[in-house]
Amino acid sequence: MGSGLVLVGCGKMGGALLGGWIERGWAASGISVVEPDAAIAKALREDPGVAVVADPGELDPDVETVVFAVKPQVMEDVVPAYRPFAGTGAVFLSIAAGTTTGFLRGHLGPEAAIVRAMPNTPAAIGRGITAALAGGAVSEDQRRRCNGLLEAVGEVVWIDDEALFDAVTAVSGGGPAYVFLLAECMAQGGMDSGLPEDLARRLANATVAGAGELMGRASQSPETLRRNVSSPGGTTVEALAVLMGEDGLQSLISRAIAAAARRSRQMGG
Repeated sequence: MGSGLVLVGCGKMGGALLGGWIERGWAASGISVVEPDAAIAKALREDPGVAVVADPGELDPDVETVVFAVKPQVMEDVVPAYRPFAGTGAVFLSIAAGTTTGFLRGHLGPEAAIVRAMPNTPAAIGRGITAALAGGAVSEDQRRRCNGLLEAVGEVVWIDDEALFDAVTAVSGGGPAYVFLLAECMAQGGMDSGLPEDLARRLANATVAGAGELMGRASQSPETLRRNVSSPGGTTVEALAVLMGEDGLQSLISRAIAAAARRSRQMGG
């Protein structure tokens, strides 16, 4: 089964990528999805334009790009089957957290062209940000191709030092969870101050979502936007005095990101 682009795994992130590619005009007939999960494969086959296979052995050897979008813990079982494509000039784009280019080269061969990337969950609505790194065997054309694939779900930044991925994972990879927790905490704080649960959650969720959208559209820095909300002697200043105290939010976030980066290093061996 011929295809210039192969997506390995079509879970949440793989599905976001696939949707972004098709929305941006990538012909579905040029995409093959390797998906062993029967339920996901069945749903994908409802779109007759996308070829779905359960085994990479069903693919023709004319593959240009292989995107690994499976969970990190199954990469060791999945990746070796794609080694034959390394000899035909394919580029391998991996979005598996903690999976290093060294790991991929070990399974795909030293000649393999490898791009490692770390997207985040807002990719599901086309508002993600992805950090990417191109290995030494990656050509400029292959880099541009991968950049285009990743831009289908949001912004892309390229880095040169693979060691930065641990901090990238901690900041942007896990970052959406920290923001969701902020909304949870704000709602709980409102309930503790007497708001009904439904109203507290609605106020907190809309405020976090709206502030994020404002920050995305504004030309000012987050610091300036914060100051714009903080009238001298007002209620916000009182709250910020707590959040910005010695053991406040910055201390908690820095410790949290350090813990996540440390775990990322452990996962990468």
